Amino acid sequence: MSKLEKPYNAGENEQAIYNLWQENNCFAPVSAPQKYVVAMPPPNVTGRLHIGHALGSTIQDILVRFHRLLGEEVLYLPGTDHAGIATQAVVERELAKKGIKRFEMGRENFVQEVWQWKDKYHERIVEQLKVMGVSCDWSREAFTLSEQYNEAVYTAFARMHEKGLIYRGEYLTNWSVKGQTAISDDEVIYEDRPGKLYYIKYLLSHNVDQSIIVATTRPETMLGDSAIVVHPKDHRYKKLVGKFAKLPLVGREIPIISDNAVDKEFGSGAVKLTPAHDKNDWELGQKHRLAVINIINTFGKLNENVPDAYQGLKTSAAREKIVNDLDSLNLLEKVEEIKHRVGVSERYGDIVEPIISTQWFVKMKPLAQKAIEAVESGAIKIIPKRFEKIYFHWVNNIHDWCISRQLWWGHRIPVWTKGAQTYVGVKAPQDKNWIQDEDVLDTWFSSALFPFATLGWPNTKSSDYKKYFPTSTLETGYDIIFFWVARMVMMSLELTGKVPFETVYLHGLVRDEKGRKMSKSLGNIVEPVELSRQWGTDALRMALVMGTSPGGDVNFSPTRAKGYRNFANKIWNASRFVLSHVGKEVVPIEVKKLDIHNRGDLAQLNNLISDVTGLLNENNVALAGEKLYDWFWHTFADIIIERHKKILLDGKEEERLASRYVLWCILEKCLIMLHPFMPFVTETIWQEIPLGLRKGQKFLVNNKWPS
Repeated sequence: MSKLEKPYNAGENEQAIYNLWQENNCFAPVSAPQKYVVAMPPPNVTGRLHIGHALGSTIQDILVRFHRLLGEEVLYLPGTDHAGIATQAVVERELAKKGIKRFEMGRENFVQEVWQWKDKYHERIVEQLKVMGVSCDWSREAFTLSEQYNEAVYTAFARMHEKGLIYRGEYLTNWSVKGQTAISDDEVIYEDRPGKLYYIKYLLSHNVDQSIIVATTRPETMLGDSAIVVHPKDHRYKKLVGKFAKLPLVGREIPIISDNAVDKEFGSGAVKLTPAHDKNDWELGQKHRLAVINIINTFGKLNENVPDAYQGLKTSAAREKIVNDLDSLNLLEKVEEIKHRVGVSERYGDIVEPIISTQWFVKMKPLAQKAIEAVESGAIKIIPKRFEKIYFHWVNNIHDWCISRQLWWGHRIPVWTKGAQTYVGVKAPQDKNWIQDEDVLDTWFSSALFPFATLGWPNTKSSDYKKYFPTSTLETGYDIIFFWVARMVMMSLELTGKVPFETVYLHGLVRDEKGRKMSKSLGNIVEPVELSRQWGTDALRMALVMGTSPGGDVNFSPTRAKGYRNFANKIWNASRFVLSHVGKEVVPIEVKKLDIHNRGDLAQLNNLISDVTGLLNENNVALAGEKLYDWFWHTFADIIIERHKKILLDGKEEERLASRYVLWCILEKCLIMLHPFMPFVTETIWQEIPLGLRKGQKFLVNNKWPS
């Protein structure tokens, strides 16, 4: 018991304890009738673990360790995500610092560079997860760009394509000029930015002495206008509906139409329609069967479909020239300073350019209905329940999903062409004359397969797939409920006929102590591994989960970890005291033979066991932790131990035997219940307890939950 003779030192013990667990295969599933399976949301291989990952992995690990102690067959499945656009963007930025562009390197060399990045940062992320104490079965670790996973992705694509759920089409997509790729609606973030509203005169075809004033924030796209639209009840324009106007600088005639979608109060109440370069215009253009005139190329420059004077100009330069030309022709009525919402690429940071391009899409409506029914029927339970509303809103208003990306890092689209022939499949055709599609799949397409692709699917006879799918609980942040959660539900129901998990537990964002989002610009980013080194992982885990609620944001101050470091010391010192008096064994005593005080102590312990078990069964991690913390410190350490100290010092032999028995009963049960929250300090103490006293239970991690 030498280690308990001095203050607890987390730094000295944590690495050794984790190694001990791994060397003895403590995290592998042990056969049992009841199964509990958690697939870790795979962190991106783009850098390091952030405080949000630390919160999520702590909640997951608490639930996993609890169910393992319950005697269930537990699989906690680890993995990392290749994170196509995110990883490629990071590597491109690193190369740019050296003056290197990916197009100069070529695809093969660039991909090799990204693999090197992945290997380096993957190792770092795995080590950080281990520092956090996550009890994963590392022998089953998955990577979303592995050979086996690639087979699952290609199989999913081929099967969905065969059913007509995946198709290729020319549609309006969000385009990142900087990244040179299409991005999905969910990868666009909207920011309020200062801008200008330009009021432009469009001369009427039937009377060039009159004009209709059109207000726009993007005069550079007017060269691709197909119509002017007004509200049907706007009395100012009633007589003009059905007439034509001349498109300034081009001379083409365009119709004046009406639609309820127009806001009469915005600008002049008359809006130009450019279906090829605005999402709302695209939808109205489809509705009114208007021409789609693409005037901007993938490099953000005006193309051959505009007058010669503007061809080859970047959109910003084209705007300036067009405004000057309109002004010189007396066609610019006025300009107003405004604030408006601008779509920005989340990964590349440039303003998104809506352009027409040929892409691969998933038909979402057929998949959405099953996903709605899964939650409505209770087959999937979302915690907290209020997030069902957000889930249903997104799924009910879903659009087809653009899944192709003009990137080099990711799953190449499994489509090959040879002349007019097309082949879609899992393996490349034997004939070398077939050419594979250059694009890769959106990362979320492969991530959506994670709960079953990691267990051996499409081989449905795989022992892991048969035994562990569907999984039990998905724990993740509420901010990816539609990016990832809903898509996993849809893809799983479509490809396996089963829900991917029974429960979705959503945690909130981790903010700083002032409630601000953590960012480099604010300088308030917290590094979990640094905090772990400073105060110990157990202290950090408790600081993260205590006071949280499902779906609620967490205001986190690093100083909270110091307080829970003190709690780790309290557990250590209480254990030192009890073990120093208990010795190598205790004599069991029937409860009815104990006095009223001892029975009262054990009754309180029973109540604690009942409360904590119930709360953890309901996934209420924070409240369970608070009850344990409060009872251990303020009841066990401050009251019960203090009372027993006098008995152990001055009591009769029979009373001292009873004290030892009661104190050991309480300590043993408390160490087991505290273990999911504070695994390192509790296991370190357990390893110093004589084997006879711990009834041969070698490791606390694989012990039995008290009943």
